[in-house]
Order: sequence, then C-alpha cells, then structure tokens
Amino acid sequence: MVEIKARTGVYPGTFDPVTNGHMDIISRATKVVDHLIVGIAVNAGKEPLFSLAERVAMVEADIASLANPNITVKPFDNLLMDFVGDVGANVIIRGLRAVSDFEYEFQMAGMNSRLNPAIETVFLMASDRHQFISSRFVKEIGLLGGDIRHFVSPAVASHMKAKFAK
Repeated sequence: MVEIKARTGVYPGTFDPVTNGHMDIISRATKVVDHLIVGIAVNAGKEPLFSLAERVAMVEADIASLANPNITVKPFDNLLMDFVGDVGANVIIRGLRAVSDFEYEFQMAGMNSRLNPAIETVFLMASDRHQFISSRFVKEIGLLGGDIRHFVSPAVASHMKAKFAK
C-alpha cells in the first residue's frame, strides 16, 4: 500500500485588498492541495492601504463564504521560504494574469527553488473574467470614486469606501 502524503500549499501575497481574482485562485488551489494557507505578507515596502490586521480580517471574511475548513489565513513578515517551512508546506501557489506576471514569477520560483528544492511552485492561470484585476487598479479606481463592486466582495468594497472617506 502506498502512503499518501498530505499536500499543504501556501498562497502568499499582500492582499491589499483581496480581490475576486485572489478568491478565484484560492478556490481553485484547494483542488490542488489538501490544505491551503493564505499567507498575508507584511510587505511594508508596498505601503499598503490596509493594515496587516485589516487585510487578514478581510481575507478571513471572504474565505468564510467558501465554507472550506481546509483553508487558513496566516500573516508573515519573514522570507517566504522560511514561512513555508514554518507552516510545514510543500507547495507554493502563485496566480498568473499575464505574460508580464510570468517573467517575475518565473524568476521568483527559480530563486525559491535554490533556497529549498523540496518546495514546488505551482502556477494557476487567472480565469478569463479575472485576468485584468489587480489590487493596485482596484485601489486606484476606488480612490477616484469608481465602482469596484465587480472586482471585490461587497464587504471589501465597503471597507474601501470607508477607508477612502477618511
């Protein structure tokens, strides 16, 4: 009899804010791994709109709608490969929207493989209806008063509206 080893994946990102594109990747990643950890990076260099606690809360609220007990959310502020090791994962999930994403992600996967060749990186192509969505564009549209309801959950849209009202 062959022993089946559980696959634990990490889907890392800033999630500032979490978009419908992120949620699509999260949902689809659960078909590839047995347990998915959504790793929310501190990433102060990107000057996030939302605090780490706010981003964690928004992702937790959005994944609750998936009703999947095999998804957890964890913040991290260290090297991704160290975080992956700390949580016992063996797969990194990355979403790709366009060719421009691929070049960066390809380089990152190569570096990560050098740091720990036991960890595999799996790329999931964004669904066609989500390929154009990016957190950066959603923030710009929201800041300028545009309608972001097609790109984020109602709860996230509400958080953004409140943030921009300040």
